[in-house]
Amino acid sequence: MNTTSTDESPVNERGGQSAYLLLAKGQFDSRHLAITWVDCPPGTQQPLHRHPDQEQVYVIVRGRGTMLVGPESAEVAQGMLVFVPPDTDHAIRNDGTELLSYVSATSPPFDPPELGSAFMFQPR
Repeated sequence: MNTTSTDESPVNERGGQSAYLLLAKGQFDSRHLAITWVDCPPGTQQPLHRHPDQEQVYVIVRGRGTMLVGPESAEVAQGMLVFVPPDTDHAIRNDGTELLSYVSATSPPFDPPELGSAFMFQPR
């Protein structure tokens, strides 16, 4: 069985949010998926960004905030899923008073050059 945790995953700090790369391309022989856990303290916003070839979902596991996808925005809360189509600007903001956490699944997974330049995950 292959397992990992946020304690042993590479981390990227951006916009005041901590993104932990739980599953990278090639890890555990994964070929079609990347998984990230993100903690968003109150008042933080992920920079608006897009992924040209990847589709992505955000699954909110704790807290509440606002999700921006293309020209739309919506309140999000625990138990919600947001789908982000390829090549679409998106970001998440925690405008609540408690920690917002979500899991992001991305397919196809990011290639290492994009991973290094766009996300700059730091090994632990």
